[in-house]
Amino acid sequence: MTRLIAFGEALVDMLSSRLGSSTAQETFTPYAGGAPANVAVACARLGVPSQFIGMLGRDRFGDFILEELASHGVDVRHVARTLEAKTALAFVSRDASGERRFDFYRPPSADLLYRPEHLPEGLFDGSSILHLCSNTLTEEAITATTITVADKAAAAGALVSVDANLRANLWPDHLVDRVRVNSLLDRAQLIKLSREELELLRGAESEERYLQARLAAGAVLVVITDGGEPVTAVTARTRLRVKPPSVQVVDTTAAGDAFIGGLISALVDAKVSRGTLASWAQEEGRLREALEFATRCGAFTVTRPGSYAALPKREDLSSLRG
Repeated sequence: MTRLIAFGEALVDMLSSRLGSSTAQETFTPYAGGAPANVAVACARLGVPSQFIGMLGRDRFGDFILEELASHGVDVRHVARTLEAKTALAFVSRDASGERRFDFYRPPSADLLYRPEHLPEGLFDGSSILHLCSNTLTEEAITATTITVADKAAAAGALVSVDANLRANLWPDHLVDRVRVNSLLDRAQLIKLSREELELLRGAESEERYLQARLAAGAVLVVITDGGEPVTAVTARTRLRVKPPSVQVVDTTAAGDAFIGGLISALVDAKVSRGTLASWAQEEGRLREALEFATRCGAFTVTRPGSYAALPKREDLSSLRG
């Protein structure tokens, strides 16, 4: 059976008790998070064999994340640990509508110390889907590692999925290196962007020209999310839109990760591989059904606080429709 391998950062989200400009006393509740780790959990909770690879500190927060990942069914046997840096933290505040602002305690952090020699031999094969994000591009050494991981997966025949997941305040001077991010995107067959990310990454290019460049570089399916607005899917032959269900938003943390986890699980259900993604995506009905499922995953997640525990199981989704 196809399995999901997520690579990158795992961190602890310290979620504020306040909403908006409330003057209530503020407390922070720790939730295990980190975009790639969220996707690993999202897939595991949907029944997909799922593995996380990355680096955690040998500290109480690293122990916490490892235990949380395992409790949701994620394979963590190849997670590396280090004493050279602590596990990353993110303090998360929310406005009245549940939208987030992140204050990261990174760098230095353990996830940035992962190197190619930590990658197990023979990890990838043609039954693998590798998922990555851009948060492992913020320093040169971890960028080199990320590109190596993506290239090794591709060489082994794995399908590569990349969610841009841009967090400008993780980058030096809060300036995202568009060249680095686009270089990683151009190693993917499946790309997820938010509308804001697309606007930033395309720079002076038109949207159409930017998307066509990603398709020409090797992407088969580019999916653009836009909060509660319709999701847009772009292939070489098709452009379609799918409206997410309307829900009461509590916390948007991990909504995008739930969405891409749901889409990956739909690919796994359909036995899609790197070599068959293009033919699968040409069938508009199948693609629409997969996107509808993914939007339900994202919609369910925003109705609950935190990351891992907010991600849906299949039985949670039956009442959600666009």
